[in-house]
Amino acid sequence: MTSPANRCRLVLVTPDIADAGELAEIMANALRGGDVASVIIPQHGIDEKSFQQRCEALIPVIQTAGAAALVAGDTRVAGRVRADGLHIEAGPTAMAEAVERHTPGLIVGGGNAKERHAALSIGEAQPDYLIFGSIAGDIKPEPHPKNLTLAEWWADMIEIPCVLMGGTSTAFVEEMAATGAEFIAFGQAVFSQPADAPRLVAEINAVLDEKAPRFGA
Repeated sequence: MTSPANRCRLVLVTPDIADAGELAEIMANALRGGDVASVIIPQHGIDEKSFQQRCEALIPVIQTAGAAALVAGDTRVAGRVRADGLHIEAGPTAMAEAVERHTPGLIVGGGNAKERHAALSIGEAQPDYLIFGSIAGDIKPEPHPKNLTLAEWWADMIEIPCVLMGGTSTAFVEEMAATGAEFIAFGQAVFSQPADAPRLVAEINAVLDEKAPRFGA
């Protein structure tokens, strides 16, 4: 088996499940399925107190499994729960401010750039990664064609790692990895049926082990 560090790796986006304990158990089981680089925790519209409680339940589980826990959006919660990083889907000004304020103590990335100029502008802030596609944008089975094209262009041109957001199906893992993106992300595709999550994580990793392009040292 190829070392995960030598090929595209998986990022998970947590589903919106109200019971924090249940969600933590689902996540723990998913992480047993195989290599996961990081887990992004969206707020899903809940209030700050509930979001913090959700993060407090999830983050120890994520970190114990060896993945980085990234809180989406709320910098105050990210600090309180000792997250590994902050995921923000914002433009260049907000990204620059977040990078200046929170690195190197936290991983800071995101962006959701929809075209090349926006991606380059966000990249000027030197985030830890740039994402193509929104973590709430997995509404069709396939990844958005524009995001595939952007990820391939970025991976070929820019040293900052990129994350390519997938759709509601894991059938496109090979196509996504072929862009050269360092990371591919899934939410609904893995968690729509929580009992299937460990198997799906294992299957994604098997495809990446066999099909993903290898990165140089």
